[in-house]
Amino acid sequence: MTRIHELLAAGPTWSFEFFPPKTPEAEMALDKAVRELAPLEPSFVSVTYGAGGSTRERTRDIVTRICAEQAFPAMAHLTCAGQSHSGIAELLDHYAAHGVRNILALGGDPPADGSDPGGEFTYALELVEQVRAHPAGFSIGVAAHPEGHPRSPDRASDRRHLAEKLAVADFALTQFFFTVADYAAMIEDLADLGCTKPVVPGVMPVINVNGLRRMVTMNGTALPAALADRLDAVAEDPDAVAAVGVEVATALVQGLLAAGAPGIHLYAMNRSSSVRAIYANLGRLPD
Repeated sequence: MTRIHELLAAGPTWSFEFFPPKTPEAEMALDKAVRELAPLEPSFVSVTYGAGGSTRERTRDIVTRICAEQAFPAMAHLTCAGQSHSGIAELLDHYAAHGVRNILALGGDPPADGSDPGGEFTYALELVEQVRAHPAGFSIGVAAHPEGHPRSPDRASDRRHLAEKLAVADFALTQFFFTVADYAAMIEDLADLGCTKPVVPGVMPVINVNGLRRMVTMNGTALPAALADRLDAVAEDPDAVAAVGVEVATALVQGLLAAGAPGIHLYAMNRSSSVRAIYANLGRLPD
């Protein structure tokens, strides 16, 4: 199975992110989105992992199935909050046995009530090191936050921690953001620290205003006032919200490519329409 760092070394990548469904209906929607996006020939796709490992089995099964059925690899998100070393080892063995070779190693979000999730890991770097030690030779990605991690005391320490992770990992994938300047500043900060590993920007086309506001609050992402005003003006019209989301995401992608981004990772939100519209705007839809 192809490793993502090899794809990045060969040229710009295009990839999509999915999340594990919670109902049979949502599972059908995910399968439909994968089928509809497969003709776009993504370099890879990724599947997220719920807080505290709450979607461990669903993530595992979806990643394994996509790798078996599609021409492109699926990367498994893996968090260490509340997890044991033996549990992680078991999951890595499963992935290795089923041909999965790409892992996004994350610290993970704390429980919603702010309590200590427990577990045997303190930092994401410890998970990166365990994945690196596995004999399968996984390609390892880590999370990057262009505006700084919400739990980092300051941007300088955030960049140092990211550089430390990237010294062991192969690449980073960012949280969503809305300003090219934030991404460019992060790349410059990393270069000043001697870190030149590829950092792929994550771009989320907005489809729901309330959902967006929840996520920016949780992630510490800045929502530009002009964008907020545009979205609020059409908040009750889902098609209009999606249209604004596609327009803004297209412009962001163009800016990021112009800034030298090594790839683009689009949050598909388990549907194909916004991703296909962005591809159409960029002239990337297949004939």
